[in-house]
Amino acid sequence: MEIYLTPLLLGSLTGITLALTGAGGAIIAVPLLIFGLHLTMVEAVPVALLAVCLSATMGAMIALVQGKVRYRAAALIAFTGAIASPIGLWLAQKLPNAPLTILFAFILAYVAVDMLRQSMRDNNNIAADNTTQPCLVETADGRLIWTWFCARALALSGALVGFLSGLLGVGGGFVVVPALKKVTNLQMQSILATSLAVITLVSAVGVTTATLMGGMKWSIAIPFTIGALAGMLIGRIFASHISGEKLQQAFALVAICISVGLIIKVMWIASTLST
Repeated sequence: MEIYLTPLLLGSLTGITLALTGAGGAIIAVPLLIFGLHLTMVEAVPVALLAVCLSATMGAMIALVQGKVRYRAAALIAFTGAIASPIGLWLAQKLPNAPLTILFAFILAYVAVDMLRQSMRDNNNIAADNTTQPCLVETADGRLIWTWFCARALALSGALVGFLSGLLGVGGGFVVVPALKKVTNLQMQSILATSLAVITLVSAVGVTTATLMGGMKWSIAIPFTIGALAGMLIGRIFASHISGEKLQQAFALVAICISVGLIIKVMWIASTLST
């Protein structure tokens, strides 16, 4: 019973984080699987992708009904991401665990610091800079005005999302949310909803590829995913009552702590093996 309870509880933390931030599902899932269940990066990535894929699907469907998802932008990002995701998965199978973990930690720290910095900017300054962004919103219906520069910016973001998703089990929301904030002037609720749609599509490709390659640990993946789905439902209850900026700041601080912990763990293992 304890074998299934631990991944169930860890999965619920993943789902809650994903619901509250739209950016932290896989970022939280991979370290939880490494620290809590002692998996390697290669073992943790497919499990994280499956849990995040299904929990993000639930959140994206709810947001789509509410009209918050910019589905054409999500489809473009996911399309280029789906092309790059198998490349990342293939490369992850070829690299040692320690360098992958270090890379994960540094990318996590960089994005967390950038997210913290953006969330602390003055809202008036952000509004003044909106006209310089490649993707602007039509004031009438809230849809994006499509241009070549807008499409290119979203496509490049998608390629990065897919590659990192396959390589490290991340790169969905924690890349999409900052990218959409940088290249569009969408409202935060719409950014989070669109991020969930992208995560659903890109991680589905990663899950399929990992399963075909025989890299899925189903005994852990199933209870972990069930916990993530339950956590998504719980998190959505509280998401609308908490400030988006506060959520981003809290997630960024937690992510920085996680990145430091991962680096310390890798260094400790390396020193143990060398003695």
